[in-house]
Amino acid sequence: MPRVSQDQLDARRQEILAAARACFARHGYEGATVRRLEEATRLSRGAIFHHFRDKESLFLAVAEDDASAMVETVARNGLVQVMRDLLARALSPDTTGWLGSQLEVSRRLRTDPAFAKRWAERSAAIAEATRERLVRQRDAGVLRDDVPIDVLAQFLELAYDGLVLHLTMGRPAGDLGRVLDLVEEAVRRH
Repeated sequence: MPRVSQDQLDARRQEILAAARACFARHGYEGATVRRLEEATRLSRGAIFHHFRDKESLFLAVAEDDASAMVETVARNGLVQVMRDLLARALSPDTTGWLGSQLEVSRRLRTDPAFAKRWAERSAAIAEATRERLVRQRDAGVLRDDVPIDVLAQFLELAYDGLVLHLTMGRPAGDLGRVLDLVEEAVRRH
């Protein structure tokens, strides 16, 4: 039997994550049955669960993958850039899947205490990256200094959550770029 390289295993894992993201977004966690995951990934349950212990682990991996990408963007360019990127890709199927996954994470946070406990670490990483970015911006003289960092972070998180909700509801993106300009202007030093 030929050996599979780590690169091949990693590539397969990423393919499974992408297909599962779309399946979870389309059907929700409960509706994304193993059969639907098999159809979406075009793999057997054995092949899927070779990479992930169970459906919950797969869902958490999708959410963690999304959170990691978000942390990287926040650390480099801030939470407003995450919102701009999201808006720029609003009509893409990948973004639609990502938005659906975000809503599913929100639902599970409210209804599944074990999931909420596991997820707390991931959301803390996003919040910490946001706060660190805001501190760097304030130290550079770019950010307003009359509002505490925690309040600015909450403001940006609420704007982000509102944008995600707006887009997942299928509402038009319209002129939301100008709204994001206003959000960014609200946290800048004048």
